[in-house]
Amino acid sequence: MRSNDDTPMDALAAHLDRGWDLVARGDFAGARRAAEESLEIDEDAPEAYNLIGYISAAEGHVDVALDHYRRAIDLDDCFLEAMLNAAELLLHPLRDAQGALDLIDDALDLCETPDEHADALLMRVDALVQLGDDDGARAVLSALPEGPYEGEQVAFLIGRARFELGDLDAAEPLIHKAAASEVRNPDVFYYLGLVHDARGRTEDAAAAFLQARELDLGEPSPAWSLRKDEFEAQVQRAIRRLSRAQSAALEGALVVTEAVPGAEVVAEGVDPRVPVLLDAIEFDATPPRVGRVFVYQRNVERSALGPLEIEDEIRLTLEREIAALSAPPAPDEA
Repeated sequence: MRSNDDTPMDALAAHLDRGWDLVARGDFAGARRAAEESLEIDEDAPEAYNLIGYISAAEGHVDVALDHYRRAIDLDDCFLEAMLNAAELLLHPLRDAQGALDLIDDALDLCETPDEHADALLMRVDALVQLGDDDGARAVLSALPEGPYEGEQVAFLIGRARFELGDLDAAEPLIHKAAASEVRNPDVFYYLGLVHDARGRTEDAAAAFLQARELDLGEPSPAWSLRKDEFEAQVQRAIRRLSRAQSAALEGALVVTEAVPGAEVVAEGVDPRVPVLLDAIEFDATPPRVGRVFVYQRNVERSALGPLEIEDEIRLTLEREIAALSAPPAPDEA
């Protein structure tokens, strides 16, 4: 309860603190009420718009979230957190990597601590990779501050970025170190599996991937996660949107939806985060025919920013997987 001695700014800060606390608990409705109460005190409080933006993004309302982040930045053009929050949404492949890059470049001028610089620079790496500038991304990685970093995850994120850019030697020790300390982080064990796989350590890769799968299942689904029947309907709509030639490859196929790949197939080498798995394939047919299609809801929803993007995520993934069936083998596979 507000005391008689509280100033409006004290009350504003209390509402915002309560809002972020409710976000951490997953109570987005309560957090939104706290943010709206903040705006009743100060209708131009950028922190309140940033909070509503974060809540909207968590609920899958991406365009609404971006509008609120932009409002926060308009009110405070030095609002680093809102800039990076907006850039993170724009970095999604279906969004605007160049727009994200512009925001990140503005944010870099505002960073003060090594952690802030690292966060912004790592996002800049992601943007440059999406824009096809791998050399530029490598140059940014080389400019990262040496630290020390307050957040344990920063070193892992640097290792992940180095892995994505093909620098396995630099990535491996950072990811191994993260696996020793961040024992509940599924991303760490997923990338540990990728490192082992790249080194040809098949059994170690399977063990890490199984750990990542188990941790992924322990994570909460997005607040906007679809019911199973709704997800299945999205899958069918995505299939109907395929071209005639691609649809022919799936004609008569059994379509199965599950949360994630089963432990038994992960143990056999299937990526635990694959969104779609084509199985029972007749390669002798023209085009190759697929007998079973597995679509994994958790993995599709991990790639999407909200329910409106689910259908496109599934369609684009199916298009890539079907195209790969007829692709010529790589030189070392021929």
